[in-house]
Amino acid sequence: MTTPPLRALDYLNPRSLAHLSDYLSGMVQGRLWAKVLVGMALGLAVGVLLGPSVGLVSPSVGVTVGNWLAFPGRLFLATVQMIVIPLVIASVIRGLAASENIEQLKKLGLRVTLFFAATTALAACIGLLIAGVIRPGDSMTGLRPVQGPASTTTTPAATAPSLIELPDAVVGLLPGNPLDAMVQGQMLQIVIFSVIFGIALVSMAPHQAKPMLDLLGSLQEICMTVVRWAMRLAPFAVFGLMAQLTTKIGLEALLGMAIYVATVLLGLLTMLLVYLLMLRILAGKPPLRFIRDTKDVLLLAFSTSSSATVMPLSIKTAETQLQVSPSISQFVIPLGATINMNGTALYQSVAAVFLAQVYGVDLSWGSMALIVAMAVGASIGSPATPGVGIVILSMVLGTVGIPPAGIALIMGVDRILDMSRTAVNVTGDLVTCALMQRWVGGEEPTEK
Repeated sequence: MTTPPLRALDYLNPRSLAHLSDYLSGMVQGRLWAKVLVGMALGLAVGVLLGPSVGLVSPSVGVTVGNWLAFPGRLFLATVQMIVIPLVIASVIRGLAASENIEQLKKLGLRVTLFFAATTALAACIGLLIAGVIRPGDSMTGLRPVQGPASTTTTPAATAPSLIELPDAVVGLLPGNPLDAMVQGQMLQIVIFSVIFGIALVSMAPHQAKPMLDLLGSLQEICMTVVRWAMRLAPFAVFGLMAQLTTKIGLEALLGMAIYVATVLLGLLTMLLVYLLMLRILAGKPPLRFIRDTKDVLLLAFSTSSSATVMPLSIKTAETQLQVSPSISQFVIPLGATINMNGTALYQSVAAVFLAQVYGVDLSWGSMALIVAMAVGASIGSPATPGVGIVILSMVLGTVGIPPAGIALIMGVDRILDMSRTAVNVTGDLVTCALMQRWVGGEEPTEK
């Protein structure tokens, strides 16, 4: 009697994934999000007392205390950033290995990539439209940051590769040295390397692929253990980061940013409604049921500001609540956590228009098109970690001649917006899973 051939899917042990997912669900049910919100409120209050608004202590003492209060937050961010690269590599490769049909994998990869690019561009356009109508920067000219000598002139806009340079630019996407790409944090090259690696594993005989899949399974479990450790710091991290930021800029500047914050939140709400409408029309799923089924992971995403941190719970939610097959969820979720940042792209568009209005920079149609292109391109491959939107924004501002010094204005409220846009990013990943399950299909989801 011959032994039936083993499949790559047989080597994907769901127990470690389910264990961490249950742990994260328990933290949500234990009101982790409420603890984070309390920490944020307390951090705001402490920052006001120590900052220039009240003046209980001297500015130098306030900044020093704020830096020490932010230590848990900096430790939390560093811990998450430390495990992002190995977690993405292991998850993308194992997600690809979960596919039993190379043709299905080709269809899934093409459709997911095109869908991510289209929705990210749509989000950036929504941000430009809402910011152009509300014009939140018109009331902020009095708080314009002082520019140093080096920033008195605007940065020239970057140009796209010419037709002659395009082949070199495409070849440059392939990591000539994967280890060097990991050291430099080139996430797009890391994802491309992982995709090629995973496709090669699918093409191999199962008995040859098993040792590598087992090794990647152990790597994934190690990353999940580190995530569990980091999650214990989340409330303290938010408290310290909010206290530090409020200590530096004061309460008055934060209150003056209310219109800007409302504009970004309105844009994110609009994008969320677009997702729910797409889910209803294209997949036939009731929006209220989707929100009820995914509320745990969305609350956790809001609390942690990191789609990478909630990746295991996102996968479990997609498989158990949305009935998505593992071959789709374990490919779409890790890939989406890396390249699908619709909330971040929308935020960058609003922030760019806001700062352009503050500095009196007129944005032409070409500049706005460049903002959309840069928001889409910069979002692809960016680390799925808290605060990365500010890093990307500095790149976007430089392309359209807006002084990057304006970022100092929005740093104080970025934490609140980061939490909100991360929830929209995770929503986009889950909606994409549901749509791909309907359009591509896959193996039936396994019981957890």
